[in-house]
Amino acid sequence: MAPMSLKATHPPDTPLYPIREVSRLTGVNSVTLRAWERRYGLIRPQRTPKGHRLYAQDDITRIERILQWLNRGVPVSQVADLLDQPETIEAPTPDAGDWASQRLQLQAIIEALDLPKLEAFYHQSLALYPLSVAINELWQPVILTLEAKWAVQADQLVRRTLEAFLRSQVGIRLHYANQATRGPLILLNAMPDDPGPLWVLMAALMASEQGYRVQMLDHSLPLEDLPQAVARLHSSMVLLSSGQRESDSYINQALPKAAEALNVPIGVCGEVARLRENDLRDGPVHMLGDDLPQAIARLRPLLRESGVL
Repeated sequence: MAPMSLKATHPPDTPLYPIREVSRLTGVNSVTLRAWERRYGLIRPQRTPKGHRLYAQDDITRIERILQWLNRGVPVSQVADLLDQPETIEAPTPDAGDWASQRLQLQAIIEALDLPKLEAFYHQSLALYPLSVAINELWQPVILTLEAKWAVQADQLVRRTLEAFLRSQVGIRLHYANQATRGPLILLNAMPDDPGPLWVLMAALMASEQGYRVQMLDHSLPLEDLPQAVARLHSSMVLLSSGQRESDSYINQALPKAAEALNVPIGVCGEVARLRENDLRDGPVHMLGDDLPQAIARLRPLLRESGVL
């Protein structure tokens, strides 16, 4: 499609914004904006003579509506038909779309050890959707399904291959993101009963997206070593994660004792937070829930209370 004329679509005095500014205003990264344009035609920015994208306010409003539908669980493939509908229209049932089929596809790719397809799926999911949606609708449900399956019949090859893949991809992302932000440093540590770092990796990805610097320890550091780790790494908070229930002695005794020895907040997220939601309710350990985007969103008030923000 040939570039549209600026004059033909907007009055001459209409403010136009470059893609970097639109990303800042909407929270949608430039890769995702380009994917929505090229693959689904959801937005149609104007182009300068040199090909640079420019967005008007109505484009930004449209992007915000796209986000609203995605956050309500609508797959991106269905959003185009909904954008011009009245805002009061109900969202279609998510599983009537392609979330279920995408989850099955991702699981099949992982279990087939098809790393080229896994890499393509990973990058596509993060390009098409805000990270919170990609995690909630795709990655976290598939990890839960696989961990339930592995609890019945272990498959160490598949687990370790997935862990190695995500460790590499998330590690690259953290390397560049940590250099680009001055946000508080979150020390992310696995819990002792978790057989692998899948939950830590997902939490690290989400925390980095929200502007935090992340130091990820994908093997459990003993609780007694946390004060030294916080001091030497200059951490603003400790975040623990696990896909397991963890032992009663760890949750009810060791963890609160460790929290008392820290001078920064300590939180728990992942499946363990759901399984242990009635424990530690009134103590120094903050149970943040198993919804990872929501758990990371809850860090900011804790950091504000501790005087970091």
